Amino acid sequence: MLRRTFLQLPAAALAAASSKRYRAAVIGCTGCGNYGHGLDTVWSAFDNVEVVAVADSDADGLAAAKQRLGVKRAYSDYHKMLSDEKPDLVSIGPRWLDRRVEMVEAAAEAGAHIYLEKAFAKDLSDADRMVAAIRRAGIKVQLAHQMRMSPYTQRVVRMIKDGEIGVIQEVRGRGKEDSRAGGEDLMVLGSHILDVMRMILGNPSWVFSHVTEQGREMNPHKLGAPREPIGPISGREMAAMYAFDGGVHGYFSSKQNDQTHPWRFGTHVYGSRGVIFLPNAIYPGGLPYILRSPAWVPDDKHAWEPIEAQPEPPFPGAEERQLANALMVRDLIEAIEQDRKPVCSETDGLWTVEMIVGLYQSQVKGAPMTFPLKDRAHPLSA
Repeated sequence: MLRRTFLQLPAAALAAASSKRYRAAVIGCTGCGNYGHGLDTVWSAFDNVEVVAVADSDADGLAAAKQRLGVKRAYSDYHKMLSDEKPDLVSIGPRWLDRRVEMVEAAAEAGAHIYLEKAFAKDLSDADRMVAAIRRAGIKVQLAHQMRMSPYTQRVVRMIKDGEIGVIQEVRGRGKEDSRAGGEDLMVLGSHILDVMRMILGNPSWVFSHVTEQGREMNPHKLGAPREPIGPISGREMAAMYAFDGGVHGYFSSKQNDQTHPWRFGTHVYGSRGVIFLPNAIYPGGLPYILRSPAWVPDDKHAWEPIEAQPEPPFPGAEERQLANALMVRDLIEAIEQDRKPVCSETDGLWTVEMIVGLYQSQVKGAPMTFPLKDRAHPLSA
């Protein structure tokens, strides 16, 4: 019989963040990253949040969003929406990163707290500008790395800290490695893996990497062609080693190959007494597993066991596909009211960009790169 471990959450944590009323607005961009992964509809999960307006420069997309969200006011210009509506909360949904800085700066100037689609920024120049604007305005930002609030992830992090797999030896994470394998995988999906790695190990001190294209060393002057504007990318095979406290290393890999599987997209944590695998999946998916064996392979006495968690009750008016975003927004609202950082703040977003840019800098310079990076330029931007 498989051993099952349940996460016990206090009853108060299962309720909505508070009874205080909030006015929310939505920024989308149809045809240019749209509304992200449900960042427009998440507000319907909260009885105390009213969506008052939506902005989209595409007329047809704006009309559809207005109907979908059930709002009375729609704007072709998000600057005017922010000025007229003065919302408490705003979701910035477009996946494309070419307009990310301007949207974040406008929302920050309006004093609106932000729920922000990942990835955080296309390079460190944009990331630094956004962080400066956010901190200057004193607003809270939650980046949509939904793994942060998954009960599975939180349970796994606690188990590791409690020593259930002994002393950590190393952490290994892989991207999805589909047709985007390599640079695009790193930006679009690898940021999730790097964020989870930091949750487990803390901040890295340096990175050393190797990036190739069909087995040849990456040419920094030959850029890849991502499906969407996500910043400069290169290479179809990459491996990076990040150094953490205590002589522990974290590894990230993404490699073009002839066979893939969604369960490779996740994180393995190797300890002196066992292994935990945390798949990268949107909650309520993503059941993790533990192998309680110092050999790190199953045998007749040791098998992979599921790590279960107390399921989150449904939010009023929310569908199951909205649950992961709703958990992140609930934490954002609590962070506002408790005057603390959300679980995935601008600091965490900045770190994912540091780790990505550092990977490329290491390949170009042929040496480990120390964090924080002194050279804030992206080596592929030239």
